[in-house]
Amino acid sequence: MLKVDAAGEKLIKSFEGCKLAAYPDPATGGEPWTIGWGSTGPGIRKGVIWTQAQADARFSADIVKFAALVAAKIGDAPTTQGQFNACVSLAYNIGMGGFGQSTLLRLHRDGDYDDAVKQFARWCNANGRRMTGLVRRREAEAKMYRGK
Repeated sequence: MLKVDAAGEKLIKSFEGCKLAAYPDPATGGEPWTIGWGSTGPGIRKGVIWTQAQADARFSADIVKFAALVAAKIGDAPTTQGQFNACVSLAYNIGMGGFGQSTLLRLHRDGDYDDAVKQFARWCNANGRRMTGLVRRREAEAKMYRGK
């Protein structure tokens, strides 16, 4: 089974950043609250503070979890390391629900990589607004997907 390599982790971390105090979603100003390297979920709310060790441990666990979920969705479709890293980065940011139902995933599984890579650009909005940070992230993910 494919795993996220150092380049994939670096990509995700470069866009998530690490904050040790929980902060609200930039698009909504509220839920979901986030902490560490982009971690969300139960127990993460206003006022929560983590250590660097907690943030790093949660990131490691989250990456293993997302890698396994993405690998299961991709199935036996031929996938390069760069493609896998990019897909995990996207799923980590938009959630498995969005990734699992995406045209990008369908095209990738069909082997239509040229059209699949174009789908990254469709995931640049949050709460109905185009976000500059998401545009940059999707461009970087598409570049990694193409093997560059």
